[in-house]
This record gives sequence, structure tokens and C-alpha cells, in this order.
Amino acid sequence: MAAGPADRTPRRAWADLRVRALSALVLAPLVLAAIWAGGTVFYAFVGVVALGLAYEWAGLCRAGRWPRESLVLGIAAVGLWAVALGWLRADPLAGRANVIGLALVVWGSDIGAYVAGRLIGGPRLAPRISPGKTWAGALGGVTASALIAVCLATLLIPAPNLRAALAIGAALSVCGQIGDLAESVAKRRAGVKDSGRLIPGHGGLLDRLDAVMAAVLAAAILSLALGRGVVLWQ
Repeated sequence: MAAGPADRTPRRAWADLRVRALSALVLAPLVLAAIWAGGTVFYAFVGVVALGLAYEWAGLCRAGRWPRESLVLGIAAVGLWAVALGWLRADPLAGRANVIGLALVVWGSDIGAYVAGRLIGGPRLAPRISPGKTWAGALGGVTASALIAVCLATLLIPAPNLRAALAIGAALSVCGQIGDLAESVAKRRAGVKDSGRLIPGHGGLLDRLDAVMAAVLAAAILSLALGRGVVLWQ
């Protein structure tokens, strides 16, 4: 018997899960290994990624026929992200814990938003910008990030401030989701669906790292406020 529309809808909602999961299983260990290694390995990794991000941004500028100022501003933002990320990792006391923790928090936000959005659905978060995003997904992402930050604080700090960790995790998720929406605005104005095709199930580097870029800048500002050598998850 052929499946009706109601039967096919749940399958469509999870249609890209396998490809996304396989891509994550390949990429996540590479990212974590580079962060763990630090030094030249990490900086070279960030440099290569930054070049890829700049290339994709230039492609968006060409597709949208944007003025040269847009190209310059976008590349400057990529450069600022790379410097902020390198500065975070360069902290000899807390760099590794902060950057690995930041990756886990942002990934948790993405996964939480993906799962909650598809399980719950409901009202759209910004239908004119990104029709697939829902308020349920946004709250799911914030919740997942906050819980991961609490787990990090519990594991890394003898006497953690769990309320602070909860707030930091939630705030970084919000920053990441704002970055995601900002990239969606850019793609919509450029008239493209994805920034590239490098990562199966995710699109291009900008599609995968839009949230990371915003969260890294927020984490760098927080680290400046707290001081060097301080673990963010406290």
C-alpha cells in the first residue's frame, strides 16, 4: 500500500539525518584532534578553513552582485574569527578546555535545534529568512548548549558555579543561532540555497561554521572579561 502524505512527512523531516551524521563522524574527530594538538597544527588548520570561508563569501558576493565593500567586510569578519579562535586556543592554561568546550556547546546547540525542530515543529522562528527554523528548535538548541556547559563545568572545575555555566551555554547558543540567521539572510539575498557543496548534508563551510563564528567571537569577548587562564564554564 502506498504511503499517504501524513505517512511520508515524518520521513521527509529526517531524510538528511544519515548524511549529516556521517559527515559529522568524519569531521568532528579531525576538528577535535587539531584543537587538542594546538600550536602549528591548529593554526594551520584554522588558516585553511579561513581561506575556504573567504572563498565561499566571495562566491556569495559574486552571486548577489554585491558591492566590493561587502567582500571586504566579509573577509575581515573571517579574519577576525580566525584571530579570535587562535587567541582563545593560545591560552596555555585554559585554551584547550575552552575551545574544545566551545565546539561541544555549539555542536550541542545544532543537534538540539535539529532534533527539537523535527520532533516538535510548531511556529517558525523567522519564516522570511529561514523557513525551516522553529521556535521549538531554537529552544532545543539553547537547552542542549546550557546542559553541555553545566557538564563541562562539573567535569573541569572543583567548585563550579552551575548557574553561570547554564547562562554562558545558553548565551553562546543564542549567539550561534544569530550567526546562523545572519548567514541565511546573506544566502537569501544572493539567491543561493547553500554557500557551497563541500560538506555532504551541510552545504559549504559557511553553512557549517556560521554559528561557530558568532560563538567564537562571543567567547573571546567573555574570555577578555574574565582574564587569561580562566575556564569559561564556571
